[in-house]
Amino acid sequence: MKHRLAAAAALGLSAALALSACSSSSKSSGSGSSSGAQVTLHFFGADYGTAGTSNSTQTYWQNIATAFHAKYPNVTVDIQTIDWNDFPNKLHTLLQSKNYPDIIEGDAPQSYAQEGIAYKASDVLSQSTLSNLIPTFAKQGDYQGTEYGIPFTTSTRALYYNTKLFKAAGISAPPTTWAELQTDAGKLAKLGNSTIGYGMPLGTEEAQAESFMWMLGAGGGYVNSGGTYTINSAANVTAFNEMNALVKAGDTEANPGTVNRATMWSDFAAGQVGMVGGSPAVVPIIQTAGKLTSSDWATAPFPGQSGTVTNPLGVDDQIVALNTHNDQSSIQEFLNFAYQDSYQAQFDKLYDLLPATTSAANAEENDPIFGAFVKAIPTSSAYPTNANWSDVGTKIKQTIGAAVDGTSPSTVLGQIQSFASSGQ
Repeated sequence: MKHRLAAAAALGLSAALALSACSSSSKSSGSGSSSGAQVTLHFFGADYGTAGTSNSTQTYWQNIATAFHAKYPNVTVDIQTIDWNDFPNKLHTLLQSKNYPDIIEGDAPQSYAQEGIAYKASDVLSQSTLSNLIPTFAKQGDYQGTEYGIPFTTSTRALYYNTKLFKAAGISAPPTTWAELQTDAGKLAKLGNSTIGYGMPLGTEEAQAESFMWMLGAGGGYVNSGGTYTINSAANVTAFNEMNALVKAGDTEANPGTVNRATMWSDFAAGQVGMVGGSPAVVPIIQTAGKLTSSDWATAPFPGQSGTVTNPLGVDDQIVALNTHNDQSSIQEFLNFAYQDSYQAQFDKLYDLLPATTSAANAEENDPIFGAFVKAIPTSSAYPTNANWSDVGTKIKQTIGAAVDGTSPSTVLGQIQSFASSGQ
């Protein structure tokens, strides 16, 4: 996912956006739509498509808002979406200037809940909508045991592999363990033509995801069951030692710490990479590239230290509703409307992601491409819900790549652990 998910830090928003897009001066008195007074809600979200085209998320949300206006004429929803790469910093600028949106899509809720400016999910969703959210991801919106964040779109991860290259290298099945992965990656790398055995993107775009998949393979993770950070645990160091072995053997791309997932997924789609971890978003990249036929690639569970990972990374992007303008009933009306299965399905088809509602997910279980990803949702592992995770995630993106580019893994993980613990 581009977030990724939920990603989160200091580009300025244009004056027009900062001063008018989310200005409280255009708000009603806070009476909500139930009073019949005119209400304007400001929606600020990440754009998963291409701005200015029919693929833009602006178009998706505007269509929902238009249909909503027809049913609730006294509520206007002002839609603004921002390119995903710019979204965290521009949202940060809005919040710093206290130009609070009413609804944010694409950020984690914990910091807002900690500040007391977020509605509880139960305040802005009907019970039927709330209970339809996939439990695995609904929990990710918790702060101190109360759900504030509302999952909107989700994703899980698997191992993509090039069956054509596998056949050329004499590999009959995808690896299930790290040892098999390293053996297979070595065979693939020996094919020549600049073939990369295993793509290991640990650049700043999404290093936290690649790292997490390997940590899970060793029985590790970012936090323990109590929510305490365990970034420099023995299991995680073991995972990075294995990753280093692959890099030093020449079975990955050069300097993984500087390579982003977008590059590696595109290289896989071009037929240059034997294996890479990925989400459903890899599929349209493969289809657009036109280099691989449907029989040239497949997916499998991600390999771990002693077997396949049964709790793969699961990611969701969340909606959080802010209470700064006191328009609870209007927000509830809009969100219940937006969470209809038809809109969930439409979003997933547009951006090759997965649903956040149980009913929409059930409808996709038998999809030939996305069914396997949907079925992995119930046992997936998500990022921490700690209030400082956004800052920690950014720190990981910026520094963890050094752990496979020459610096001792225990040193790098220890530094990140200290940073995480100091803000916990």
